[in-house]
Amino acid sequence: MTLIGEIGERQLIEDFGTFIAREGEVGPGDDAAVLGKGVVVSTDAVTFDRHMPAGMTYEQFGWYSAAVSFSDLAAMGARPTGILASLVLPGDLDVQAAYDIMSGISQCAEFCGTGIAGGDTKVGPGVVTTTALGSMDGRRPMLRSGARPGDFVAVTGPVGGPAAGFVSLELGIDAEDARNQLYVPVPRVAEGEAMAATGVVTSCMDLSDGLGTALNTICTASGVGMEVELSFVPRGPSVDEMAEASGRDVRDLLLGWGGEYELVFTAPQDGLDRLYEAEVPFSIIGIVNDTGAPHLIDGGERTVIPYGEYRSAHRGRLLREGRRRLRLRPVPAPLQDR
Repeated sequence: MTLIGEIGERQLIEDFGTFIAREGEVGPGDDAAVLGKGVVVSTDAVTFDRHMPAGMTYEQFGWYSAAVSFSDLAAMGARPTGILASLVLPGDLDVQAAYDIMSGISQCAEFCGTGIAGGDTKVGPGVVTTTALGSMDGRRPMLRSGARPGDFVAVTGPVGGPAAGFVSLELGIDAEDARNQLYVPVPRVAEGEAMAATGVVTSCMDLSDGLGTALNTICTASGVGMEVELSFVPRGPSVDEMAEASGRDVRDLLLGWGGEYELVFTAPQDGLDRLYEAEVPFSIIGIVNDTGAPHLIDGGERTVIPYGEYRSAHRGRLLREGRRRLRLRPVPAPLQDR
C-alpha cells in the first residue's frame, strides 16, 4: 500500500492526470481551467490545521481562503466574476468565527471587483473551499507553457515576506509587515489582467507554492531552462533579518517557501515597452535559456534551483496560539444569541 504522504501532492496530481477525463479549452496543468466562451474557474481548499498560523484572525483566514483562488485567476489574466464558498466547520466553533470567515471571503471578493455567488456549509473538521469564477473578456489566457529562450523572467513584486512572517512567529520576533503578508495576501488580479491585455506575456504562474516551484513548473511545461540572478530578486519585509536570526539561508526564504501571491512571468525583450505602457509593476530577475532547468546565479556560483517545499505542513506547531480578533473592518456581532 502506498500512502499519500509518501508520494506528496505534486506526484498525486500527476498520477490523476493519467486516468481522468479532461474538459475545457485549458484543462488540468495550469493555474486555472478555461472553459468555453472564456469562462475561467479555479478551486482551492484551506484548513485550520495547515493554513492558520498563530495570530491570524478568522476573518483573515476567510480572506486568505478567497485570495488563493483569485490568485489563480490572476495568473491566467482573468477578470473575477464571482466566488463560491463552502465552509466545513467544527460544531463547537463560536458562530462569530463563521461570520468572520465569511466576512473575510466577501471582502476579498469585493477587493477583486466581484462578490459571493453561492456556497455550502457543513459541520466538520475546519475546511474552507473556494471556487473562483472569471472571464478572459477576449484576452488570450497566460499559460505556464509558452516561455522561449531569450525571454526575460520577472516578478510583479517582492518575495519572501510570508516566509519571514512565519519565521518571526517561530522565533517570537516582531515583524508586523511580514506577518501582514502572511495573514492577508493580495491576489494580483489587476496586474494579471493588464499583463494579459498586452499580449506579450509568454508564460505566467502565481507564487503560492514558492518561487522555486514556479520556476521549475514553467521550465518543465515550456521545455526550457532559466538563469536567475539572486541579487535581482526583490525581497519582502524582514527577509534578511529573519534569515540571520534563524540561521536559515536567505535563498530558502526567497525560493523555497511560498504562501505569497505575486506573479512570475516571461516575455520577449521587445515586449518591455508594452508592459511599461500598461503600468504593470515588475522586476526582471533573469532570462530564459535552453538548459532544461532553472539555475540561480549567486556571487558567480551557479546552482540548480530545486522545487520549493511549501512549509504549510510545519505550521501546526504554531496553531491555535494567541489568535486575535482584530478585523479587516467591523463586522456584525452574532445576529441572535442561539
